[in-house]
Amino acid sequence: PPSQVNFTVDQIRAIMDKKSNIRNMSVIAHVDHGKSTLTDSLVCKAGIIASSRAGETRFTDTRKDEQERCITIKSTAISLFYELQETDLAFIKQCKDGSGFLINLIDSPGHVDFSSEVTAALRVTDGALVVVDCVSGVCVQTETVLRQAIAERIKPVLMMNKMDRALLELQLEPEELYLTFQRIVENVNVIISTYGEGETGPMGNIMIDPVIGTVGFGSGLHGWAFTLKQFAEMYVTKFAAKGEKAQLSAAERAKKVEDMMKKLWGDK
Repeated sequence: PPSQVNFTVDQIRAIMDKKSNIRNMSVIAHVDHGKSTLTDSLVCKAGIIASSRAGETRFTDTRKDEQERCITIKSTAISLFYELQETDLAFIKQCKDGSGFLINLIDSPGHVDFSSEVTAALRVTDGALVVVDCVSGVCVQTETVLRQAIAERIKPVLMMNKMDRALLELQLEPEELYLTFQRIVENVNVIISTYGEGETGPMGNIMIDPVIGTVGFGSGLHGWAFTLKQFAEMYVTKFAAKGEKAQLSAAERAKKVEDMMKKLWGDK
């Protein structure tokens, strides 16, 4: 069945006037780490393509040569509308106006020959989603695009993609999977500390850390992902005293979830 677009042109136009609710972000990664497939999943979540076709459509690969070669050659932008739940809004520290957000997403090429496209994408965005294949780990082009992002003063967040491969192909045990994730986080932070300006720089501390929600884990092909926040919320709900859940305000619950996140990563 065709998917239902969950926003109208009027909604998009109205939210364009709420500058605090607009997020411009680019998706950057090494070649074949799953940028376009992950973008498909996000486009599907916005209701633009059917869920059955997400991961195969390569919606942002619009050119004929891109579809034939199955690679991204030009950066492609798409606007998505997303409405946050009240419980999630409590985690956003920045100024905001309502629960609706306009996300302008740019899918960029991963091939080294098209790095100028990545620079162009980064210059018009505020944040970068760095996608890393959790089986291959941090590769040469991952370092290149991350260096470009830092040079343009773009804050990165990390998405560990292709978790399905780690579970089904490599059949990693939970401990091995955790160590793989930790190694990737450390490798990315080494690159950030090498090319970044440190905490005293204009961007402040841009090191990624699962505890503060700047690392996601998932599978773009199968359309699922999570951060530590989802598990922390689950445990906060589970361990809440009887009747406490109803009494907690969104801000109090967010504080409890943030405290729980600190306990879910590292050698505790």
